[in-house]
Amino acid sequence: MNHSAPDGTHNLQELWQRFERWLRENAPGDYAALRPGASDADISRLENGIGFSLHGELKLLLAAHNGVTLRRSSMEPGAFLLGYSLLDTERILEWRQNLVSMVQDAVEEGYEEDVVGRTAHGQWVPFAQSLTGDLLFVDHRSDHYGDVGEISFGDPEYLWLWPCMSLMLNDLCNAVEGLTRLPAVRRSPSIHEGRMLEWVTG
Repeated sequence: MNHSAPDGTHNLQELWQRFERWLRENAPGDYAALRPGASDADISRLENGIGFSLHGELKLLLAAHNGVTLRRSSMEPGAFLLGYSLLDTERILEWRQNLVSMVQDAVEEGYEEDVVGRTAHGQWVPFAQSLTGDLLFVDHRSDHYGDVGEISFGDPEYLWLWPCMSLMLNDLCNAVEGLTRLPAVRRSPSIHEGRMLEWVTG
């Protein structure tokens, strides 16, 4: 099934600027953790490394910010994206290579059906990571192109979250601006110590 949203439904750049303004005003620690945008050369190296072109929305996000300052504990800001921290191009490539290795191991050892398209796939491109190693990714398979999914390595199957990053950001903006629950992930935004955005389960 193709979950792609119609072209022009939302503008990712405008939505990201809206979300970033909210961070600047309400979660200054998270805002300060944002790194400058990736260069065209950075993005080209990433695409060469994975062997295919990145979805346009992921390119726009990387051009805006090449990840965040690396967090070493849950008390440090930067995990404003549902408890996940944006990855830079180098770490995206590293995590995508990890997924490819998982697929290759599963094929070689005969448990492909338990892994491929369930907990790993070569056309999944991670863009955010939690401290526990769980991932958010953009799907680049033709029948799921642009989908946003979540890999929890303790779960037997990935969780489909949104049909595109623009809709994800639209929902995030609405949730933080109204401090309301985000139904897609059953989490609610909360501002910790006036400096960082947290997402409370429930």
